Amino acid sequence: MTLITVVGSGRVGTSAALQMALRELGDILLLDVIEGLPQGEALDLNHACSILDLDVAITGSNNFKDMEGSDLVVVTAGLTRKPDMTRLDLLLKNSEIIKDVSSKIREYAPSSKVIVVTNPLDVMSYVAYKTTGFRRERVMGFSGLLDIGRFRYIIKKRLGVSYKSIRSMILGEHGDSMVLLPRYTYVGSSELSSYLDGESIKAIVEETRRAGAEIIRLKGWSAHHAPGAGVSVMAAAILRDWKMVIPASAYLDGEYGERDIYTVVPCVLGRGGVEKILEIKLNQEEDRLFRESVKVLRNALSQLKL
Repeated sequence: MTLITVVGSGRVGTSAALQMALRELGDILLLDVIEGLPQGEALDLNHACSILDLDVAITGSNNFKDMEGSDLVVVTAGLTRKPDMTRLDLLLKNSEIIKDVSSKIREYAPSSKVIVVTNPLDVMSYVAYKTTGFRRERVMGFSGLLDIGRFRYIIKKRLGVSYKSIRSMILGEHGDSMVLLPRYTYVGSSELSSYLDGESIKAIVEETRRAGAEIIRLKGWSAHHAPGAGVSVMAAAILRDWKMVIPASAYLDGEYGERDIYTVVPCVLGRGGVEKILEIKLNQEEDRLFRESVKVLRNALSQLKL
């Protein structure tokens, strides 16, 4: 049976576990340093699986050794930014957490693929890649599906069409410098610009950038339902070898003219992890925005000792 380990039993980790259980992707191990938390969440999730006739076994543990044999490890462990914390504070604290988790993945799950969800996402993916020593194909970051999901939601509201009719792509940092690509956004077979003028599209892009902060403002904590759903799609693409094109944070080694950096790009996800990075043609403005986004990430990385 396939084994999926989720490191971190907070809202995002348990949401991801539930969504993966709903797809019956494999047995799931919840890991957390807080005693009782992963065990309690696992018990609750098992009861849900029983009600829904999902033949998936979910266990909780505080011992990283229990991840032995994992096919996939989803890393959600880390701090969320508090009002008294700077972005640098979050960067430094979470990088130490990810280093520790990644060293344990290297020790106990050396054959696994890794999906990093902890923020700041692209930088934490880089830290996990360097610490595990895995091939770049096996370590990736979740985020692109979240930002695209928010973008598609707003487009659906404006146009009144099915989500199934909307396709889009995104590049760059999972953050303020994300590069949404209206020119590569299609409603049916036509570009978004066929239905909305430039100002309307610009407003949708800005609303998408603010979506995460708006969720925090409204309910007092960050999103977890949507991240959990997105992680389950990535997990399914890998474990079921879908060869699906998904925007994910991946290590660039010459693609898009960039090296030694993690950033969101279109990836083909299959049994090998990131099996291919697709390079789409950018116009001058899109390329400028992408380079600026990469520069933001390089600046953040420069503040870490790796």
